[in-house]
Amino acid sequence: MPFSFLSRFRIRDDRQDEFIALAHEMKALSAKEPGTLHYQFYRLAEPGMFAVYESFIDEDADAAHMEYPHNKPLIERMVACMDGGYEREMLFDLEPHPKG
Repeated sequence: MPFSFLSRFRIRDDRQDEFIALAHEMKALSAKEPGTLHYQFYRLAEPGMFAVYESFIDEDADAAHMEYPHNKPLIERMVACMDGGYEREMLFDLEPHPKG
């Protein structure tokens, strides 16, 4: 079953252009990473709010994505654009339903 989630976050008004440029760079890099199924950023209806949908073949592929040398500095720069933290919501296929 894929390891998929949606993360929502606010980007500071003065850093939105920078963040969008970094998001495009991250999307292009993630397309070349083994184990990445889908990676897409979105602007949400609320001003300053953004989201990213990430899907990997498994949790290990997500962990590898975070550790690639080309991603680490990019992720740090993206986080620096945020106004606060982020909320991650896990997404599960319809079958089988996780227990708990």
